[in-house]
Amino acid sequence: MGAIGELSDAEFEGQVLRSGVPVLVDFGAEWCQPCKQLDPIVEELAAEWDGRVKVLKFDVDANVENTVKFGVLGVPTLILFVDGKPVERLTGAVPKQRIVERLTPHLSGKG
Repeated sequence: MGAIGELSDAEFEGQVLRSGVPVLVDFGAEWCQPCKQLDPIVEELAAEWDGRVKVLKFDVDANVENTVKFGVLGVPTLILFVDGKPVERLTGAVPKQRIVERLTPHLSGKG
């Protein structure tokens, strides 16, 4: 089952930029209502894409360095990293189908 891990600035390079698998980073905040709306969708995707994608939550309030580095100006923001590079970005509480359509082409073993 695809568990969603918590991520910090200190772990970002090792967990995301050096990952051998694609990584979906969910940039959010405790106070963010749209983030809470998106959470169940991200959890479903983590389970469905288990083994193909690593899914991590990133608190923008507690971790400013990478929030600024990757230009996250609003939350929630989902960024898919492949080979250490951001390849896709979605901002706001977007529907699951739109997330799947945008991210699936970047995943190994498409489908």
